[in-house]
Amino acid sequence: MYNREYTPNFINQLKENEIFVFGSNLKGMHAGGAARVAVDKFGAVWGQGVGMQGQCYAIPTMQGGVETIQPYVDDFIAYARQHPEYKFLVTRIACGIAGFRVEEIAPLFKAAIDVENIILPRDFVEIL
Repeated sequence: MYNREYTPNFINQLKENEIFVFGSNLKGMHAGGAARVAVDKFGAVWGQGVGMQGQCYAIPTMQGGVETIQPYVDDFIAYARQHPEYKFLVTRIACGIAGFRVEEIAPLFKAAIDVENIILPRDFVEIL
């Protein structure tokens, strides 16, 4: 059961232990949306489309359908479980430039619902 805070709608700063989780593309071309914020503010690496970088974690969302995103979400959840020292603030990945609906993406995070250090957007939790 999810009984914690929700990811803020806008994130402009992070505490030392917080990680900005954003949707990316496999080539790491972080040109717009949350990916651009990740580059400009939180140390995302141009050319790196997957995983930890700076104070961010990239989940690729631009390579196909929802089924292509699931393995990357699963990898992220496993990573978060291994790193309880961090709080992962998941943005509304894939629901902007990538063009998916919240109803399509939120179920990908079902396994995250009980991971205390993963903070989800309110609309994801409402669907789960």
